[in-house]
Amino acid sequence: MEPGSSGDGSGQGAAAPHPTGRQRLAAGLWPPRATRAQLTVAVLLFVLGLGLAVQVRSHSDSGALRGARQEDLVRILDELDNRTQRLEDEKQDLVDQRTGLENSSDQAEEARKQTREKEQQLGILAGTTAAEGPGITLTVHDARHTVAADMLLDTVQELRAAGAEAIQVNGVRVVADTDFTGTEGHIEVDGRAVTQPYRFTAIGRPQDLEPALNIPGGVVQTLEKEQATATVTGSEKVVVGALRPAKQPGYARSSSP
Repeated sequence: MEPGSSGDGSGQGAAAPHPTGRQRLAAGLWPPRATRAQLTVAVLLFVLGLGLAVQVRSHSDSGALRGARQEDLVRILDELDNRTQRLEDEKQDLVDQRTGLENSSDQAEEARKQTREKEQQLGILAGTTAAEGPGITLTVHDARHTVAADMLLDTVQELRAAGAEAIQVNGVRVVADTDFTGTEGHIEVDGRAVTQPYRFTAIGRPQDLEPALNIPGGVVQTLEKEQATATVTGSEKVVVGALRPAKQPGYARSSSP
């Protein structure tokens, strides 16, 4: 039996081999032993990385035109120019329509205004509209009943020639076809009896009407020869309020189409 061997064959054998450096590194990494702080940092890093990835992708999408070809950019610019021009044209059309409506409204209002003014003018001439304005009042006292109807008619004609625009005698409106009839002291104007004092109210320029009645050989002097008294008073405002009903022409018709 060789020296150093046990008698029963169960003697100690050779010592176990020492682990290598790689084996010690692997044993330290696996299974992983992570602390709570390390897990928290890992989650934060993951979230941060995800946010950066989304931001980069967004910038890439918004800058898509940077990589477009030159002809594509020209086409896009042309389309934008055309759309801008169409919008400008639509805007101008709307402005033109508004201007047209405003002008149309103004013209219609002006036409209505002129129609109203013309109606008032014709109403004054026809005696269907009351009138007021500067003028004169002629008062004739005929105590002796010497004033004839034709003298009153001459007075009206003298006033018209001097520019009177509206006249009434006592309560009767004088118009184009007014007639004076009757005898001294019993005079009728358009069939209505008028008694003295005869009061003429006329609208017109007082500086023209008053001298026309007072000229030598005129109305006032003629009446005074008949022993009547005539007084002319000018005023900045007189009222011709007597009205006549509108009269429909029996034969005359408008020649306008």
